[in-house]
Amino acid sequence: MLKKGLIAAGGLAMLLGLVFGRDMTSYVKTTVGWVNSTVKDAVPVQFELERARKMIQGLGPEISRHKREIAREELDLRKLAAQVQQDEQKLAKNWSEIETLKGDLSRGDSNFVYAGHTYTVKQVETDLTNRFERYRTREATMQKLNMILAARQRGLDAAQEKLKAMIAAKRQLEVEVENLEARLKMVEVAKASSEFHIDDSQLSRTRQLLSDIESRIEVDAQLVNADDLVLDEIPVGTSTEPVKILDQIAEYEKSKGQEPGNAKLVGVEK
Repeated sequence: MLKKGLIAAGGLAMLLGLVFGRDMTSYVKTTVGWVNSTVKDAVPVQFELERARKMIQGLGPEISRHKREIAREELDLRKLAAQVQQDEQKLAKNWSEIETLKGDLSRGDSNFVYAGHTYTVKQVETDLTNRFERYRTREATMQKLNMILAARQRGLDAAQEKLKAMIAAKRQLEVEVENLEARLKMVEVAKASSEFHIDDSQLSRTRQLLSDIESRIEVDAQLVNADDLVLDEIPVGTSTEPVKILDQIAEYEKSKGQEPGNAKLVGVEK
């Protein structure tokens, strides 16, 4: 089975080489990149946010590990500092004893008594020489210990600052994820609002019907008012007889030389 697979892969590679020639590598890289980009774009954003949240949570164990290491280093440095302090006290005592022996030898005595015992000048000189050599060795060791303590303290300070920065970065990433999730929800709400469509055609038709009914009522009301106005009008000009007789009488009075309205009718006495 493996042999057949290798043969098939080799045949495919040869076919691609014949089709694309020297550009086969470029085509393959471009295809792989396009496939990766397409697959990545197809992953839901919510899934990616959840993945980012899991990655941030994965920083927790790393931070805890750094905290334990820093705690152990702090404990070791406290022990080392206490040791250095004790050694410095011993070194100071050793130097004080060296100063005492040196002062005694400087007086020029032939014998010296210490703690109830008598010592010759040669014995005191030998003891002072040994003490001075040990002091110099201890002093060099003390200097190295102080250098080690200072270096480890600088490393501890740097580690503490790095831990603080790591914790702050973790919190910042958590806030950024929350902000991105809030923005995603806003986008989803806006998208849903734009896609949500209410069919208001029935509402429009109902409004149009009410408008038509109102128009019909207004027309009927105007017709009723028009009929009322016709019935209430004075029938002026329906008969011309009164106007004609008055004109005739006025013409008659004028022919008699009388003022209109003062003529006496024949056979009528006051």
